[in-house]
Amino acid sequence: MQSRSYTVIILGTEKKKFAIYTEASVGRNIQTYLTPENHIRPLTHHLINNILSGLEAKIIQIVINDIEDTIYFSRIYIEQKMGDKTVILEIDARPSDCITLALINDAPVFCRREVFDKVLPIQDN
Repeated sequence: MQSRSYTVIILGTEKKKFAIYTEASVGRNIQTYLTPENHIRPLTHHLINNILSGLEAKIIQIVINDIEDTIYFSRIYIEQKMGDKTVILEIDARPSDCITLALINDAPVFCRREVFDKVLPIQDN
């Protein structure tokens, strides 16, 4: 049975905002991750952060890079120092996961101009 519950993530500028609709669980996860409470065990995004920390890597930015029908695509950019070199990893991920990680890590979220121009704006109430 399909539920009609969902989470809306609003992104954009002062002039134009757009919505990414995702499962209700994503909203609960974002709320949980942003709540300053101790969790008995690491949650998924905490696990990802712990792995990145162990690899001396950090999230530097998120880019929403495509939209097909109503499905958004994004890339997460991770910087890792390897001795005297710095490597940037670009990984495909769902925007909802990327945005949650961006919020936790205070990383910027960008949207490619082509995508931004394509999306339908939402109206402020």
